[in-house]
Amino acid sequence: MKKHVLSILVDNNAGVLSRVTGLFSRRGYNIDSLSVGETESPEISRITIAVICNEDSIEQIIKQVEKLIEVRRVVDMTKRQAVFRELALIKANCTATNRGEIISIVDIYRANIIDVATESMTIEITGNQNKIESFIMLMNPYGVKEIVRTGLTALCRGNNPIKNYIKQELE
Repeated sequence: MKKHVLSILVDNNAGVLSRVTGLFSRRGYNIDSLSVGETESPEISRITIAVICNEDSIEQIIKQVEKLIEVRRVVDMTKRQAVFRELALIKANCTATNRGEIISIVDIYRANIIDVATESMTIEITGNQNKIESFIMLMNPYGVKEIVRTGLTALCRGNNPIKNYIKQELE
């Protein structure tokens, strides 16, 4: 079993996300990460789904998803050279005495401080899952009050956008 990241281009219609994710739940697969957003074309959205399963299962899932009318293209990003990123907002306890230490860690990880209060600091960090997990582990001793994470997002490297892999009708 390994993590697969699917990038799915769909018509930007109500209910599409529910139909796509329903296929995963009906097959008994837990979605590890999910992000959805409009693409450069307002008529099309991109759904990025991370799921842990074997090769046979992911092939079946892809075939089922491709059968949905609103689905334009499904690409398994784990089989391509791609850039994977996630965003996290972390609110950590922060006092006058440890503020400098936290700022040093934030700088090392090239994160951003987006809010400072008398007893806390909110930090924005972007990167792969390992980078974010590592940063959270370093923040734990200070006391993490809240964490919110986006789902994983991915783009193929190089000059070929995903729309080059889809039907001609999109262009």
